[in-house]
Amino acid sequence: METDRIILRPWRDSDAPVLYKWASDPDVGPRAGWPPHKSVEDSLEVIRTVFCDATNTWAIELKETGEAIGAMGYGPSCNCNLPAREGEPLIGYWIAKPYWNRGICTEALALMIEHIRRVTDIRSLISGHFIDNPASGRVMEKCGFVPTGESVIDETQYQGAGRPIRVLRLKIR
Repeated sequence: METDRIILRPWRDSDAPVLYKWASDPDVGPRAGWPPHKSVEDSLEVIRTVFCDATNTWAIELKETGEAIGAMGYGPSCNCNLPAREGEPLIGYWIAKPYWNRGICTEALALMIEHIRRVTDIRSLISGHFIDNPASGRVMEKCGFVPTGESVIDETQYQGAGRPIRVLRLKIR
């Protein structure tokens, strides 16, 4: 999947050094509830275990550099207490700090939503963002997600315990 600026493609083992470069930034992971990566080996392990499903988890590659600069995906709801409906996947994404506020994450999410509409029978998507990360919510809202009025407290994720999450949903069909 691609636009003029980005490609959504499967992660490769060879992406581990660049993933480490971006995911070791202490300003990136904690905003999404995961710890900064500690080594290239940690990043390789994430590629092989978390990013391993090429049917619904992709690297966001910047065409200009050919480098993975973030991740985009959807799947079963996590343990973060989001009120998912039956068969409703959770979407998630992150982007490297040098690429914040450039519309790249919004572009990638819109591309993924279009893919979901074309190739699945999924009826709706759910997501959320920590209240102290409103930029993530703006990405979702630009792509049509609507706040549900609900919030939950994440008790399980790194840097998430006790942090409120604002819940949003997108009706696909």
